[in-house]
Amino acid sequence: MIRFDNFNPQYNAIKPEIDEAVHRVLDSGWFILGKELEAFEKAFANYIGCKYCVGVASGTDAITLSLMALGMEGGSEVITSNITAFPTIAAILHAGAVPVVADICGNDGLIDTAKIERHITKKTKAIIPVHLYGQSCDLDKINEIASKYAIPVVEDCAQSVGASYKGKKTGSIGKINAFSFYPTKNLGAYGDGGAITTNDEELYNELLQLRNYGQRVRYYHDRFGINSRLDEIQAAILHVKLKHLDSWSAKRRELASYYRSRLTSVTCLEEHSYGEAVYHLFVVKTPKREGFMEYLKAKGIQNLIHYPVPMHKQKAFPLYGKISDDLYPESNAFAEQIVSIPVYPELTLEEREKIIETINSFAG
Repeated sequence: MIRFDNFNPQYNAIKPEIDEAVHRVLDSGWFILGKELEAFEKAFANYIGCKYCVGVASGTDAITLSLMALGMEGGSEVITSNITAFPTIAAILHAGAVPVVADICGNDGLIDTAKIERHITKKTKAIIPVHLYGQSCDLDKINEIASKYAIPVVEDCAQSVGASYKGKKTGSIGKINAFSFYPTKNLGAYGDGGAITTNDEELYNELLQLRNYGQRVRYYHDRFGINSRLDEIQAAILHVKLKHLDSWSAKRRELASYYRSRLTSVTCLEEHSYGEAVYHLFVVKTPKREGFMEYLKAKGIQNLIHYPVPMHKQKAFPLYGKISDDLYPESNAFAEQIVSIPVYPELTLEEREKIIETINSFAG
């Protein structure tokens, strides 16, 4: 069986570094808001190319806190992609705002920049481009629209840590930017975790309070906040893994390129020349998805769908049933054809060959 994700080989490769970091925290007796978090935040901000980083409890919280820091009010609208993980929508709702979704481009799954402006109203308070599958959205076009209407951009970098756009890392271009360190992510913790990056000192100081119950100093609460802190053990683990991230990303790109050159029975998503993708996921399209997925499963290759249901069709979506399905032709078609195949760096050459040969032998 070729697993879709396999964490053991990566851990085994860096086990001494990880074990030392974990025991260092345990021996210190300090587990929340300590030196390990400070060190990771500094290293991660430097890696991304931002002045500030705030470690939080999850990628969902990273988006929620970013929006809270921007001052969402009741009725505030936030535009994002119709194809994303539902946590993007949940985070907007948690911040007290209303999610508004734009259609995507069917060739890459990213938000269609030509369709953002039609959703802007006087209530629009932020745009969240989702760098889906590890590839950057077209941030120049998005920032142009945002600047026109004086709307801040919040990059959703949950799947794009290490990816770039025109020489800059994703998470360094928006006003404020959110990352997830869920274990499956390219930079994954051994539990939940997230981070926010920004170059705005005022927002940074606001976030430090918001993640810790709104405290300015202990027991003095200047505003409402939540409990969302990246703990010391996870920070120490992530600091170790950050040193290896670029080499892992290079292996993902190498494997993705290999897939592109060899796969013949499916359609690969478009890779844009404006930046480097990091292939959190490798997604292909086929009109015969159900049979294709069953065929791979029968041959011992795990596969998944990211994501089978556009956001406007989710029952938990606030405007469910109230907006026309005709607004999202690309999302609907895309969601019916996509399949994710294994792409993690530790796949052996034998496993890679089996994946390619199996896919190419599928006749439907």
